[in-house]
Amino acid sequence: MNILLVDDEDDSRTYMANFIREMGHQVTEAENGRQAWELLSDGDFQLLLSDIKMPGWSGLRLLQEINHQPSPRINCDVILFTAYSQVQTAVEALRLGAYDYLLKPINIKELVASLERVEEHQNLKRQNQVLTDHFQETLESATQDTRRELEQWKKAYTSVQGISDLIVVSPSMQKLYAQAHMLHNDPSIHILIEGETGSGKEILARYIHFAGKAVTAPFIDINCAAIPAAMFESELFGYEPGTFTGALPKGQKGKLDLAQGGSLFMDEITELPRELQAKLLRVFQEKEFYRMGGLKKYQLEARIICATNENIMELLENGSFRRDLFYRLSTALLHIPPLRERREDIIPLAKSFMARFVKEKGKSFYGISSAAEEKLLKYDWPGNVRELRNSLERAVLMYDGSILKSKHLLLGLNQPGFNQLPSVQESADQVSRSVSLYEFELPEQRFPLNSFINDIITRALELNNGNITKTARYLDILRRRLAYRPRKMEAEKSLTHQIPLRQNPAQPPHIIH
Repeated sequence: MNILLVDDEDDSRTYMANFIREMGHQVTEAENGRQAWELLSDGDFQLLLSDIKMPGWSGLRLLQEINHQPSPRINCDVILFTAYSQVQTAVEALRLGAYDYLLKPINIKELVASLERVEEHQNLKRQNQVLTDHFQETLESATQDTRRELEQWKKAYTSVQGISDLIVVSPSMQKLYAQAHMLHNDPSIHILIEGETGSGKEILARYIHFAGKAVTAPFIDINCAAIPAAMFESELFGYEPGTFTGALPKGQKGKLDLAQGGSLFMDEITELPRELQAKLLRVFQEKEFYRMGGLKKYQLEARIICATNENIMELLENGSFRRDLFYRLSTALLHIPPLRERREDIIPLAKSFMARFVKEKGKSFYGISSAAEEKLLKYDWPGNVRELRNSLERAVLMYDGSILKSKHLLLGLNQPGFNQLPSVQESADQVSRSVSLYEFELPEQRFPLNSFINDIITRALELNNGNITKTARYLDILRRRLAYRPRKMEAEKSLTHQIPLRQNPAQPPHIIH
């Protein structure tokens, strides 16, 4: 801080000034009040530290002059110090706007604490001034920072929730997600999503809510089949204190309350009993609700997204689902085709899942063999995307190698060995099998073995971040045999041409989102 110290006692002033300078502050000294006023008018000080009783202008006079400025040119805090006999004067100084006062002889600890408080106060004042003088600029900058933070948060959140695994390749899915993007812009429209188990209904619902934007509004989900009918009403509407035995003393908000301003996703909506369907219909029609046991009416201000894995038309025909509720919910009816009907998505999805699990589990897979791709494409995937995801996670977890092969994929409940995990010996032999000599095809023409070995060592060093000890252990060779190799490779670089095994092996496959 830049501090103006005023005291008519030279020794006392000099001692205090030197001490404050040692704390890292700049100090300007004045021996009386009038000289201090001139310095205040010309300089930029954050603190005026002044004795009260001085010849001519006193510390109180300085404080009064600062308070009566026609414009706030002087914007410093004021700390006055006085003798014990002048405590009442110090109290008066505080009433006039002094930030603090100290008693003579000045206690060093109290002085240090006061200076720290003033410094913090000045920092807050400067921040406030910036916001006042440059409000629009600061607001825009803060908004951009907030958006970046929200985007980072959303990416992390969507990654955890699986929304980042969105693959839109097939025409049917491209059309579906284009519709979902349009529905995001109108939260008043009720949406019903149809699709088999594991097809991605919740992911689609979350996409409707977020639509690739930094959305701060809440997304609340509820599984209608997982909550007993007796508890569903309190879960959805909430309840007031004393509504039923065992209720919380302060009551509880329901899912409708929590979703206000955002989206409420009701999965397996067709599992609701008809009496609850009737109550839900009234809420959606009137856009208002009561908590259980309450008399206060609450407005519903949330987007409603429902989903079912049942054939909704059959349920309407047999009367297990109300037609009026269906018509109310199906303002926008979205159908997710099963994975077997959009096989263009299978391989991109598989590669996306594999890249994600390789990163999470520290494995080295970077591609899928053509036989494995064919196996994935021929399977019907009754569990849809969820089954595909689980199959890729299991394969990456249980096996090692660079290429995911057909034998790594155990599909379906009836596959031999589905419930069998590889033995310890099998796990230890995975690497050697993944680079088996019998699966390696030698070219018909000249084969530069030395360049081939150099390429393997280079990639192994990259994999282990240049650590020679780890690389030697990885290649199962002596460290001293490996240590000289990079220098030898550099010398041979001008004489030989490397034969790459594959372009960018560590690069995950390009995924179309």
